[in-house]
Amino acid sequence: MATVVAFHAHPDDEVVLTGGTLARAAAGGHRVIVVVATDGRVGADDDGDIRLTELRSSADVLGAKRVECLGYADSGFGAEFYPDPPGRVRFARADTEEAARRLAAILREEEADLLLSYQANGGYGHRDHVQVHHVGKRAAELASTPRVLEATMPRETLIRVANAARLLRLPAPYGRDVLRTAYAPSSSITHRINVFRFARQKRDALAAHRSQIGTTGAAARLFAVLMRLPPQVAGLMFGREWFVDPALPAGRVYRDIFE
Repeated sequence: MATVVAFHAHPDDEVVLTGGTLARAAAGGHRVIVVVATDGRVGADDDGDIRLTELRSSADVLGAKRVECLGYADSGFGAEFYPDPPGRVRFARADTEEAARRLAAILREEEADLLLSYQANGGYGHRDHVQVHHVGKRAAELASTPRVLEATMPRETLIRVANAARLLRLPAPYGRDVLRTAYAPSSSITHRINVFRFARQKRDALAAHRSQIGTTGAAARLFAVLMRLPPQVAGLMFGREWFVDPALPAGRVYRDIFE
């Protein structure tokens, strides 16, 4: 059996990008570890304890055996890059080598066989997600972790989803300007993982992050609809996850993260 460490920027990212894959690995008897760089706090008044409690609940649903937070502050998304909060460093400003050493210590302790990280573009350009790529890559080098897979999504699929959402007057996942360079073209994806059987777990793990949804507005309405989906429909919506192995040439598509 293998040990998989999933490195993410914020609580809830572990579900969106890798939830089904982690549940599948755990069900197969593999040891699953979730590490987040930040506790999700952008401002001094944000309650990071809630976010980390939700993360632990989500990890339990997915079958993870350990959850760690590197302790950095959330850098926020958007044009304005806020100053560091008192006594803390925003992850995007963190020294890459120092952060990598923190992650590498976990990789060594767990004797990790596989690190799940992000691509250089951070998916949709979030500065913390870009930093996850740099820190993850360096940590794998320091710890001599044998393999790294970078979580992604097919750009063409996201564009179709965004167009459909606009037609239905639902909130689109990303703006048109972001989608032009978001995630990865389908031709570059090396791993397409079928997680249909674990869609309910992924949905329930997402539900653990209730503080990020709110109680009113379009996002809350969409969340309520997702939570009521029958398992078969949830499987169709959440039934695939994708990765790029930077060490492999594009062309062949693998169906298991351990291939």
